[in-house]
Amino acid sequence: MIINIRRDSPQETLDQIAGILEQAMVCFRFTQFGGHPVFVTDTVLDKTLCKSLSKKKSVESIIDLPEPYPLCSLRIRPERSTIRIRNFAVGPGSFSIIAGPCTVESEKQVLTAAQQVKAAGATALRGGAFKPRSSPYAFQGLKVEGLKILQKVSKETGLVTVTEAMSSEEVKIVSEYADVVQIGTRNAQNYRLLETCGEVRVPILLKRGYSNTLEEFLMAAEYILSGGNEQVILCERGIRTFETYVRYTLPIGAVPALKSLTHLPVIVDPSHAAGCAELVPSLSFASVAAGADGLLVEVHPDPKQAICDGRQSLTPDEFAKMVLTCKKIRKAVE
Repeated sequence: MIINIRRDSPQETLDQIAGILEQAMVCFRFTQFGGHPVFVTDTVLDKTLCKSLSKKKSVESIIDLPEPYPLCSLRIRPERSTIRIRNFAVGPGSFSIIAGPCTVESEKQVLTAAQQVKAAGATALRGGAFKPRSSPYAFQGLKVEGLKILQKVSKETGLVTVTEAMSSEEVKIVSEYADVVQIGTRNAQNYRLLETCGEVRVPILLKRGYSNTLEEFLMAAEYILSGGNEQVILCERGIRTFETYVRYTLPIGAVPALKSLTHLPVIVDPSHAAGCAELVPSLSFASVAAGADGLLVEVHPDPKQAICDGRQSLTPDEFAKMVLTCKKIRKAVE
């Protein structure tokens, strides 16, 4: 349940409400949502308790939501959320394509990629500075030096930057240099990390864990929102199944399913789902047709020379052609 409190309520009143809930043995969390102080409980409050709280002048409303992710629920915000940063927007009426190399290799490589994807229609640049790799011997990224390159290229091109963080410490570092912090599939249920994402005031791009149900995915996002950060972008990137032909299985149905459950924008990462560049355009087209609010695509100036994931990266020309078709599909769907 959500207990909405008036904006001008004094701390003394908030303490009184917290005390009432504690006395009733109700687990709750106090946070901010939609500009209001709110108490979110993990159980339905009994009628007597609700009546007692309703008498408080500072209590605007008490909303009973059946979903275990009340702040993510479409019921709490039917108009849906739009995430905006400068010329980047993703949400209702806004479609954005985030593109760039898997890994920041050099300033020249990132600048070239940024210029090419921007010319093709991308409004944000992706690039990994901290790289989570399956092998401890593989390239782990340029780390802070990579962040500095992304920041410099962002200033030169005007593109918003998206890059991954793998620990609470990295979230704070990345948020100093980049515009959007990405939480990858391996950390989708790292709850201490998600709590840190709720504390910072930068948008979070949260990828679905490759073994997560949609409810688990939304519960992960709830951790971030419950910390007071409402700027969350959900990213479907494929799940692990028995199929081995593709890297992961991309459940296109997850896009309309999520949009029927949450007000948060939903984008798709076809590159990691496919594992090979040849399949990326088709998966992108299907995602757009299914109603995705945007795409996250890997593009490299020379995929054959890429340090990481060159096999699934599009060339700039392939990306440009794909974007044109995506725009036609989106227009047809609208």
